[in-house]
Amino acid sequence: MNTRFALEPLGEDAFLLRFGTGIDAATNARVHACAGVLEQHRPSWLIEIVPAFATLAVQVDLSQLAHDETWRERVQAWLLAHAEGELSGATSAPATVHTLPVRYGGEFGPDLDAVARHAGLGPEEVIRRHCAARYQVGMLGFAAGFPYLIGLHESLITPRHATPRTEVMAGSVGIGGEQTGIYPRTGPGGWQIIGRTDARLFDVQREPPALLAAGDVVVFRAVDEYGKPLA
Repeated sequence: MNTRFALEPLGEDAFLLRFGTGIDAATNARVHACAGVLEQHRPSWLIEIVPAFATLAVQVDLSQLAHDETWRERVQAWLLAHAEGELSGATSAPATVHTLPVRYGGEFGPDLDAVARHAGLGPEEVIRRHCAARYQVGMLGFAAGFPYLIGLHESLITPRHATPRTEVMAGSVGIGGEQTGIYPRTGPGGWQIIGRTDARLFDVQREPPALLAAGDVVVFRAVDEYGKPLA
């Protein structure tokens, strides 16, 4: 049995490759590398590849497979072979890097001072540390285009609000536990809001609609209320 990942059934027409159980950049990078390999060699019966923090789900087309009594064994063998290839040193394409301007604090980041108090830091140092990291898009979820970003400085880890807000503005940059993220549209949310970006995270008129993809890299740049970079 492979001890570096597990292959599990997921309903009637899908499988789950499990690379770990926690949230960490190294495991997540393996998930995205494997997703890249599967995408490069995608057979006609593979409908969808869905990466998450430590797992990779793949959905298959039963209309192409169900007539063969051994289709499960064949699909599992194909998935295992390509996952092994990734773990044996297959390389993935370089990550796309997005630099997003953020207005921190004030009306744009009403929780910045609370995050600073929790961290025992000044607001300016929170901004500096938040902008100093390169974040990996671990997965998209919660709302269309919402990125869960891995790489938050450990000093900035802050619990979510006990009671979520009923309205968080689109573009709001928040901290929820050990992750940071961006709300793609206005709606309810419980993360600590420290800033806001004008970047449009999701646009149905754009192809693809989501600005960010799992595996991409995000860098935040602090700007003033007029959008000019801060010194």
